[in-house]
Amino acid sequence: MFFEAIPWYNIVMWIGVLVILIGLNELVRLSKGVSIAIFIVLPVILTVVWSIQDGSELLSWFAWVKVYSALAGSIIFMVIRFTDYPQRHKWYVKLVPAILGINILEAAIRELQVGLAGFNGIVDGVNYISGGWNYLNAAAGILSILLICGWSGIYGTKGKRKDMVWPDQTMMYIIAYAVWNISYVYSCAPANAFYSAAALNIAPIIPALFWAKGTWMQNRAHTLSFWMLWIMTFPYFFGAGTFNVGLSYNPAANWTLAGISLALNGLLAIWQLYRIVKYRRHPLKDEIWSATTAAKQAIHSGN
Repeated sequence: MFFEAIPWYNIVMWIGVLVILIGLNELVRLSKGVSIAIFIVLPVILTVVWSIQDGSELLSWFAWVKVYSALAGSIIFMVIRFTDYPQRHKWYVKLVPAILGINILEAAIRELQVGLAGFNGIVDGVNYISGGWNYLNAAAGILSILLICGWSGIYGTKGKRKDMVWPDQTMMYIIAYAVWNISYVYSCAPANAFYSAAALNIAPIIPALFWAKGTWMQNRAHTLSFWMLWIMTFPYFFGAGTFNVGLSYNPAANWTLAGISLALNGLLAIWQLYRIVKYRRHPLKDEIWSATTAAKQAIHSGN
């Protein structure tokens, strides 16, 4: 329903992408030096390469915005991970939800752009179809922004692994976000959606679910940065050739993903509003989910 035939070697590549993203994330969790090298030094060098290399049809304005916004998030999070600046300047942690909100807003704008353009064929080297699902998923993205909460509880760990932990960012929000993002990629970045939809969204969830509670936002910025650095440098690696997996371009698939996305974010909105009213939480000041088991695990997980 969602993709054309998927050969075994593309499944192997998908697993490889997932493992590499998780591995790189674990590497930067362990080392300040590696974090600086990947998120600051390497992008400076590659920016020169991107500027002088032949232009790629696959790199829209959104790709350029996305690579630098993902890197900005990773660098902002490094300050929380490796310094005490946020403890001395409480306003700093507000940059974390701002980065998340801006990234979602960028995608929602792109979703509306694709919907309004009425694409039905090749545009800038990529095959698109536009439809009502674009508006549906854009609405889910706006809802996802409104559901961002509990940033007052963000902190940096002091153990061997330097992490930024956001206890109030529960698995419910993470899953709703992931489905929204998968729907977005499927409709608005279809050239390598087989990898950048599910694999790129699952990679940051696995550590946050099993061994690094509360680190999803950090992991998401890291893995998205790794991915965008690769895509900007080798835009045709997954977008064409052996490892490309084509979409089915079946409107039913787009409608299904967008519908699930809006439903999940809608249900979370109802649940979150219930907790705000019941426990008298201020959505812009308080941690809404702090009393839940998941939030407590994130705080005491010893990352």
